[in-house]
Amino acid sequence: MKILEPLTVGGLATSNRVWMAPLTRSRAQMPGNIPRALNAEYYAQRADAQRGSGLIISEATPVSPTGHGYYATPGIHTDEQEAGWKTVTDAVHERGGKIVCQLWHVGRVSHTALQPNGDPPIAPNGRNSKSKTYIDATMERVDASTPRKLEVDELPGIVRDFAQAASRCVRAGFDGVEIHGANTYLLDQFTRDGMNDMPEPYGGPLENRLRFPLEVAQACADAIGAGRVGYRISPLSDHHDAIDSDPGATFSVLAASLGRMGLAFLHAVETWDRSKIDPRVETVIPAIARSFKDAGGGAYVANGDYTVELANQQIESDWCDAVAFGKMWISNPDFTERIRRGGPYNQWNRDTFYTGTEVGYTDYPALADA
Repeated sequence: MKILEPLTVGGLATSNRVWMAPLTRSRAQMPGNIPRALNAEYYAQRADAQRGSGLIISEATPVSPTGHGYYATPGIHTDEQEAGWKTVTDAVHERGGKIVCQLWHVGRVSHTALQPNGDPPIAPNGRNSKSKTYIDATMERVDASTPRKLEVDELPGIVRDFAQAASRCVRAGFDGVEIHGANTYLLDQFTRDGMNDMPEPYGGPLENRLRFPLEVAQACADAIGAGRVGYRISPLSDHHDAIDSDPGATFSVLAASLGRMGLAFLHAVETWDRSKIDPRVETVIPAIARSFKDAGGGAYVANGDYTVELANQQIESDWCDAVAFGKMWISNPDFTERIRRGGPYNQWNRDTFYTGTEVGYTDYPALADA
């Protein structure tokens, strides 16, 4: 199966094309949003060079105090967090695995309870997101708070936050980073014409709307090398009321610009539910991937409710170079070995996705234990 073959993207050599998608699990040490031994065990279980993921993309990781939008998500903006992540990357590398950190700023998808001094979240508009979040260990969902619209002179500081976070990631032992530009978080809010209310030069025409996301990508590439940087998008998503009048054009231009930087990979959420897939996927996604590669970018990585069979088919047909799976990695720490053997696969338990303990986190059995 081609999905089991190695792949080199930029400066990253991966043992297979079965990647682990970023998965928020809300199990950081609190207070402080610090990665801990439980997190290291979880990632190490999925890191074995033969049985595990070709490349682990970490859970979304805030680059600054204002970047947090959910309780107990590990950050990468303090020395304690950096040290905590070092225990994770050491554990992954001891198993022969590779791991990149997904850099995250939620923008308006947050709550005052999670923001410094109880301030409102920040965003390129002052409108409420339709999303919900959780702000304490009860994990009860509450409405996101009304954001404060950013001032233009604040943006260079956020760009620096991303670049400094990328540098912290390298010091913490990560093999690279993935910039989170998807799912209506901050960079996606700037990209889409339905969410960006900024004045020039960061709002209005497409060139302006892409300016801030591209400044972030370039700053990260300058900090650690473009061959160690990926970027995630969700061009056809309406997640959290994401709106864009022409996502095909918007994200093709973004992809070409990222390709010209020489980024290692572009990672797209194609759908949340393959039974309800947007018919535009068949034309929009290949155009975006082609724009990225033709401009000098590396691999295209697909994500979106894939079966193993469809993933292998899409790789063999050159639709994509790798597929990032999510929930299958939650319940199958040796997912690649299970693919090699044709199963069986553990079923995940959605009720334990965010419970904060080892239950539903590190207690799913590998084949030798099943």
